Amino acid sequence: MNGKEFLKAVDTVEKEKGIDREIIYEAMEAALMAAYKRDSKCSNSKVTIDRKTGDIKVYSYITVVEDLDDDDDERYINEDTEISLSDAKKIDKTLEVGDTIDTEVTPKDFGRVATSTAKQVLIQKIREAERNSIQEELGDKQDELLIGTVELEDTDNYYINLGRSNGILPKRECIPGEKIEMASQIKVYVSKVDVNSKGILILLSRTHYGFLKRLFELEIPEINDGSVLVYSVARDAGSRSKVAVYSENSRIDPIGACIGEKGSRIANILKELHGEKVDIVKYDKTPEVFIENALSPAKNLKVLIMDPKKMQAMVIADSENFSLAIGKKGQNARLAHRLTHYNIDIKREEEAKEMGIYFRDSDES
Repeated sequence: MNGKEFLKAVDTVEKEKGIDREIIYEAMEAALMAAYKRDSKCSNSKVTIDRKTGDIKVYSYITVVEDLDDDDDERYINEDTEISLSDAKKIDKTLEVGDTIDTEVTPKDFGRVATSTAKQVLIQKIREAERNSIQEELGDKQDELLIGTVELEDTDNYYINLGRSNGILPKRECIPGEKIEMASQIKVYVSKVDVNSKGILILLSRTHYGFLKRLFELEIPEINDGSVLVYSVARDAGSRSKVAVYSENSRIDPIGACIGEKGSRIANILKELHGEKVDIVKYDKTPEVFIENALSPAKNLKVLIMDPKKMQAMVIADSENFSLAIGKKGQNARLAHRLTHYNIDIKREEEAKEMGIYFRDSDES
């Protein structure tokens, strides 16, 4: 690679990769300097690249220092690296303290070293630029929903093309029972973006509760524009989820907005979830009301906040609704706990009476 070829390569990298050419020159000079010092004992040397011709040369240099005083016993001039101002003036009258006198010492075979180094530096800078560009593009995408193309599969993972980078979708992060086909478009939730010296690791998920939350934002215009808010999401991926929503506008029905006309909006979400059931419940600032809502489809529940600081609640259900409140294998109660953040102890009415807990109906005096 001669000077012209090097300059052409720099032009190409600057235009196509957006890397400042001066950064390439400086990196090249530093790399060549390191290569030269490995084979030379000359410590006071430097490599320069002519920005117009691309010519690469090595120079040894000595630095101009102040003359020694007759009574200066502590300082001396190192003749290998320094020259006194008076001696320097004999060579060039314009020289001042701090200037250098350069002598070219370019080795005969330095062109071969320069060619190899130039290739390494260009590759390195291209990789760095691409990594920085991808980081700028995807670094703030954590917790976001993206659409990618399924490109590869191995024993444990799917590899998703996200455009300028690939993300990893572990198979354990796929919705149980769903079939993912090669080359298909797929929605994925970015659970983690890890930037390190080797590049950018983008971990994806379809089981994360954030995946469901982002689907609601995507499909429900009122959530997207903020007129309906998602308070919390609890999810057993592939089985059942609960989403608590509310609106600060009394004229808006948050649950109705999520369901849509004839269930059109929620249908799109359920299709993406491959059979996973979703309960949409209304959030309420009153804990008792919110907990009762969260335990749907159970009804006629009596909620007692036992310890508001520790967020402990007792729920009393009649025989008809007790099993519904608990749910299959405790799922309904478990999801309600995640949704409300309350520890919920569900009791039958008979158990509550045995504990001395009674409720008077509103019509009793």
